[in-house]
Amino acid sequence: MSRSRLLHPLRGIRRDLHRRAPWLKSDFIDGFTFRTLPTTIRILSINLLPALAFELDLLRHSGGYFGISEALFSSALAALVFSLFSCQPLTIVGITGLISLFNATVYEILRTLEVGMLYPQFMGWVALWAAAMHIAVAVGNLCDYMRYVTDFSTHTFGMYVGVIYVIKGFGELVALFREGDATASWCGVFVAGGFWGLVAFLEGVRGTCLGTEGVRKAIADFAYPIATIWWTGFSYIPGVRGVGVERLPLARAFKPTVERNWVVEFWELPVKWVFVAMPMGVLLTLLFYYDHNVSSLTAQAKGFPLRKPAGFHWDFFLLGITCLIAGVFGLPLPNGLVPQAPVHTDACTEYEDCLVQALSRPLPDDYGRDTSSEIVNTKVTKATRVHEQRISHLAMGLCFIVFMTGLFLRLLHFIPRAVFAGVFLVVGWGSISSMNITDNLLFVFTETRFISPSDPRLELKRLRILYYTAWQVVGVVACVAISQTIAAIGFPVIITALIPLRWVVLPKVFSERELEVLDSLTADADVVLESLGGRPGENNRNV
Repeated sequence: MSRSRLLHPLRGIRRDLHRRAPWLKSDFIDGFTFRTLPTTIRILSINLLPALAFELDLLRHSGGYFGISEALFSSALAALVFSLFSCQPLTIVGITGLISLFNATVYEILRTLEVGMLYPQFMGWVALWAAAMHIAVAVGNLCDYMRYVTDFSTHTFGMYVGVIYVIKGFGELVALFREGDATASWCGVFVAGGFWGLVAFLEGVRGTCLGTEGVRKAIADFAYPIATIWWTGFSYIPGVRGVGVERLPLARAFKPTVERNWVVEFWELPVKWVFVAMPMGVLLTLLFYYDHNVSSLTAQAKGFPLRKPAGFHWDFFLLGITCLIAGVFGLPLPNGLVPQAPVHTDACTEYEDCLVQALSRPLPDDYGRDTSSEIVNTKVTKATRVHEQRISHLAMGLCFIVFMTGLFLRLLHFIPRAVFAGVFLVVGWGSISSMNITDNLLFVFTETRFISPSDPRLELKRLRILYYTAWQVVGVVACVAISQTIAAIGFPVIITALIPLRWVVLPKVFSERELEVLDSLTADADVVLESLGGRPGENNRNV
């Protein structure tokens, strides 16, 4: 299979472009809909705030090299490139917690070796090596292996990312105490917790029956900007303002954080260090191979009624080009955003709240007498259509450029730093709570009579479900543990190893029926899998 792929270079890219080309015109036309504005605001909020939050963290762990300007520039670059040229514009690309962790670890290694002054040029070469390897992977059709990604690895990875977000959130709060006085820091803790609670409440409104369907959707769409404005305003209330709450640093318009040219002088790096950067580029390629493609899979996951084909090979090639540009300009490299990836698709999706009436089954009361049956009204939400378009993604990229201007940088400066700690906590906990690890643990400890009789997990022994979940938990713990050490540079190896672990080891530990109930392909739509050579086990012509 591998030899067949390598003997037909560019085959995957050609077929991706051929399948998507007929839809290019509709990609723009379909963007002129009532859903585009709230979609743009929603994805801008959940991309801008975490990007700035990660740069606050990276600012402290890169010697001040990466800052607000680099975060906005990198996010704008990724959004514009992928909205205009990618095969799947639904996939949001930007700054992730894992690239921040990677960059911080590289800086710590160089600082330990007493060559921290080479960090800008060294990271430039890491990006150049990674770009070359991205292109080689795409040309060699190696993205086909992503068709083997199932919920086992996706949800393990998603849980890991969520835990890292939460750790970063608490780390930001600890930094407030380390750098400021106790009163302002405790005020920051209150703001962060309040932001988390308000966003969770507003997003949860959509799952209720309050108001009308349109009102519920609007409140959920604007949860992040509402919470940001509310808690920023709170920090300016007389009495609170005097506490001295720490705020987002004020950046210079369209200029790097440190005094330098935008173009990094990577050609001045000593030859020895150029080749030292190569294995770092390999590890970064491994990380992006999994992270970006899984982000794309979750953006096209089962449950979304998609019509337009995917293009994993071309998009990974495009990610390599983006890495090249970002490396030359000294930016943190963007890639697919796992927690935020399905949010764009969700925002583009039209849902219909349906009323389902069912006759309840009579159950005996405490005296053994049958109770009367009654009609129960239940709200069931169904996805009816996804507006698969490029306009919202493109508009987000243009907004990032606007935010690089002096006026909007001053507006961003008003936001308390604690809000970004709250962003970490919201996104992190949202990821943790939505993973099947959490769902399976809750299932195991739920009283049987309150579980739906149609749940297939009732066929399995609870200890087997716990055992399966334990494999995922071990994967999460291993990734988190290595991420907290100087060996964090190697965490992409553990992450990527989750795929063969699922297909080689788990079938020897669990029965076919157990895996059928507990696991499934992350994306199962034919329009998605066609780009990856079809379903696993099929003798597809792309394989």
